[in-house]
Amino acid sequence: MENETQPPPPDEPRLPPPPPAGELPPPPPEDALPAPGGTEPAAEPAAKVKKEPKKPKKKYVYELKLFEKYDLAEVAVHDPGLARYINLTAIVIPHTGGRYANKPFGKAKSNIVERLINGLMRSENYTGKKSSAIRVVRQAFEIIEQRAKQNPVQVFVNALEKSAPREEITRLRFGGISVPRAVDVSPSRRLDMALRNMCVGVTAASFKSPKPIQECLADEILKASRGEMESAAIAKKEELERIAMSAR
Repeated sequence: MENETQPPPPDEPRLPPPPPAGELPPPPPEDALPAPGGTEPAAEPAAKVKKEPKKPKKKYVYELKLFEKYDLAEVAVHDPGLARYINLTAIVIPHTGGRYANKPFGKAKSNIVERLINGLMRSENYTGKKSSAIRVVRQAFEIIEQRAKQNPVQVFVNALEKSAPREEITRLRFGGISVPRAVDVSPSRRLDMALRNMCVGVTAASFKSPKPIQECLADEILKASRGEMESAAIAKKEELERIAMSAR
């Protein structure tokens, strides 16, 4: 047989020769040694990527104005006694849904324009119709703004200050006789009486009259702010103070 050429055997990995008997094997290289604590050597930290600062979010501030027209922050109360009870908090639609009802001094937390609206609902035409009463007050304020050329809420506050009575009478019994005596009126009651007299006078003026109630309300507020006797609230105040003066 002819000699056939055979491929050379593959290169086998050569193992190091075993150490002679009685000698220890050489130590491994330093690169192969594990890190202290049994962990692998820590990799080099990558370069930190700087994060861009976040842009602050835009805060949309909505300026609260009464009926989206009248700023209540510029209204000033000159009577120090009534300033505590005339609430001028910022509100767009004066309707709190009886939030402060049946609470001690809760009415002082209601906006003063809403108290005017609630006073108009005394009559049978607006009982339970708050949206209609709000519409009447809004239109009356527009008329006041056109005539007085100033903030109608300020005109309304001035009317309350001038139509709030300072004295009234009470009945004291001495034996079987009742004697009238003049007494001072608390600021809270002064405001209540001014609002009530104003709303009752507006309702009476619009009854069987060709003028709509919003014009009657605007006339009442303007006359009361000027202290004219044609105003029902001013006339009632002067009558109460005159009777109290005679009963001192």
